[in-house]
Amino acid sequence: MIKDFARHLFPRAVLQRDLTFSYTFCLGGLAFTSFLVLVATGMLLLFYYQPTPAAAYPSILLLESSVTGGKYLRSLHRLASHFLLVLIVLHTLRVILTGAYAKPRELNWLTGCALLMLAVFEGYTGYLLPMDQLALWATQTGMELVNTLPFGGAMRTVLVPDGVGEPMSLLRFYVLHILVVPGMVLLLSSLHFYRIRKNKGVLPYL
Repeated sequence: MIKDFARHLFPRAVLQRDLTFSYTFCLGGLAFTSFLVLVATGMLLLFYYQPTPAAAYPSILLLESSVTGGKYLRSLHRLASHFLLVLIVLHTLRVILTGAYAKPRELNWLTGCALLMLAVFEGYTGYLLPMDQLALWATQTGMELVNTLPFGGAMRTVLVPDGVGEPMSLLRFYVLHILVVPGMVLLLSSLHFYRIRKNKGVLPYL
């Protein structure tokens, strides 16, 4: 799997026509690039963010007011998250319109759908972390929507056992946002790229 993935990244030959933009617009690759930007900026934000209800918002204020480039860094992280969602949605739409989900690409279609849902969930978990009023209202609204789903009550209990914005809930959102969900995205992305290689993708040199 690792060998095939390396060959996918570094093919022996690339046709000239494949270097031009086509109907695919490299949307999948751009989405993964946005994810890498999120990882890089997120790791830098970890040096200043404090995942406690009392310190979360002050740490954001400190980052934006007293850290050189801090406001730019946080804005880049937010912008990259928007780009990730938009690019994945457009990539999914392109797959649907071109029928690229059909046999033998069913597994890749499922992993792509899972990546879309994980990206949405990743954005949701990150929305609470600044702990400002908008974050609390938005997360509370999301939890009320989750509560209407089948097994939604159990999901709500797992995510916010002590209420939105309370210490344990914030810690769980924090761990999900920086560790669990990104790890799952990276794992599924690797499988996604591997299956593209195995299915010969859409490019002749594959």
